[in-house]
Amino acid sequence: MSTGTREDANEDVGEGLRTGDELRKVRETLVREHMESENAKEFERTLSTFDRPRYEIVPTGQFHVGPDEVSAYYETTRTAFPDQRNELVSLRHADDAVIVEFDLLGTHRGELLGFPPTGRSFRCRMIALFLFEDERLVCERVYFDTATVLSQLGLLPALPLPAPRPADAR
Repeated sequence: MSTGTREDANEDVGEGLRTGDELRKVRETLVREHMESENAKEFERTLSTFDRPRYEIVPTGQFHVGPDEVSAYYETTRTAFPDQRNELVSLRHADDAVIVEFDLLGTHRGELLGFPPTGRSFRCRMIALFLFEDERLVCERVYFDTATVLSQLGLLPALPLPAPRPADAR
């Protein structure tokens, strides 16, 4: 019988299922391995972190489903940015996800969406939702500001920023 305590939240809920703390640890370990293997360009290892590989790049509307499409995504992005890497900023847990804030960095050395290489580098803060079914990673959904990347690469004119508001303005 449940008493509504933290211990109840961590009870084993069935054969093969992990408790809340155990599940968070398994998920976090998998996400860290996923991100580290991307940095090491060990994409077979990255693919193996998924139960069913799926990337959703929300700002561009790109969806890559299955190992072949996800592998092609890795090839395309690493051709455009051979030194592409991520730097973890923070990691949080939700009921069905691990939420990662990170910086993505790279130097534009190959074609990107029809744009020839500029040789310029970018750094962009991003959010990725690593979506899970129990302990199985089923999707990485990424959010970022495309204008940040494109302007740093010289593919978008610098946008005028509004003047800072005085501290007493409301």
